[in-house]
Amino acid sequence: MSADAFYYGCAIVAVVISGLAKGGFAGAGVLAMPIMALAIDPVRSAAILLPILILQDVVSVWAFRRDWDGHILAVMLPGAAAGIGLGYLFAAQVPETMVLGALGFISVLFGLQRLWTERRGAIVLPSSSPNWVGALFGVASGFTSQIAHAGSPPFQMWVLPKRLPRDTLVGTTAITFAVMNWMKVPAYAALGQFTRANLMATAMLAPVALIATLMGVALVRRTDPARFYRLIYALMVLLGIKLMADAVLG
Repeated sequence: MSADAFYYGCAIVAVVISGLAKGGFAGAGVLAMPIMALAIDPVRSAAILLPILILQDVVSVWAFRRDWDGHILAVMLPGAAAGIGLGYLFAAQVPETMVLGALGFISVLFGLQRLWTERRGAIVLPSSSPNWVGALFGVASGFTSQIAHAGSPPFQMWVLPKRLPRDTLVGTTAITFAVMNWMKVPAYAALGQFTRANLMATAMLAPVALIATLMGVALVRRTDPARFYRLIYALMVLLGIKLMADAVLG
């Protein structure tokens, strides 16, 4: 297989996974950048994916524009902004594999705990925690999003136990990460990552990104809410294992 064919194969798979995640299957998008990085430099992978994520955000935010939780946005976004800033300042000093490995371990524990709690259709009451805890999870989400587009797990750890209605969860997630992705633009621009070659690669993948996101929206709306939560927890476990494996093998 030629290098170009391998790159486009990885890129299309990554963009489709990202689109499904943006459509509502949050967490799966963590796989997009590692798949892209199989073919090209991870820094360039992140730069190509960021405009694609912003394009997909437009679709997901529009699709769920009537369903969102303003309190969660108000608590988490300031922390996310701080986390993105920390990620920009300290990315060179913090080993990415170590951060993602720790994130993977925590994701596995959290996902398994929630699956055990909700086994056999048990009724689980919504839980709550102080706003300052949500702000800290926002910092973690912004930090991991800045260094590897992997901000979903910390966000989910604070938000999922609240048991929001399915569409409210998806809409809140969509708006949160749409804002966060725009926050990352200045940092990527300062690093000189929006080159003509990278933007051309983004443009070629844009049609696939839009179709995949629309598919994700359609699938989410056909998924039973209770089953949807179990699926998200299962995805967290699988993706956590993947992050830990990357940390060990990397």
